[in-house]
Amino acid sequence: MDIKEKRILVSLLSSVLVILFYWWYVYSNYIADNPDILNDFKFWGTSFIILIPVAIGIQIVIQIIFAIITHILNKGEEIDPIDDERDKLIELKAIKVSHYLFILGFVLAMGTLAMGMQPWVMFVVLISSGFVASMVNEILRLYYYRKGV
Repeated sequence: MDIKEKRILVSLLSSVLVILFYWWYVYSNYIADNPDILNDFKFWGTSFIILIPVAIGIQIVIQIIFAIITHILNKGEEIDPIDDERDKLIELKAIKVSHYLFILGFVLAMGTLAMGMQPWVMFVVLISSGFVASMVNEILRLYYYRKGV
């Protein structure tokens, strides 16, 4: 397994752990005590606004730690090979599929409102579609690196 595949796996695992930990924290500290907060738009907006920088910050820290550990284990060898056309093609194909998947999730989220469901259902579908699209992006990149493009 080369360094790019390892980086994708670290990113995939850290994304899953960050989202699971964040939503466990939000549920246990806010939703469990007050289920009526699910219909509060301020709660959902605040949850999104906090999740984005927290997830980005944790991803950056984890990637830095991964680079340091990889550099130490490889005894100073270059840890980041240059991206070539194959890498860019893999990234484009994975992004294309994940964007379509997110758009489908967005349409489904708006459909929940059109069907008269509670607003919190729309937010859950929207968050879930973003998370699933991100995971599919990473999995497809790993698949394309293994399979070849």
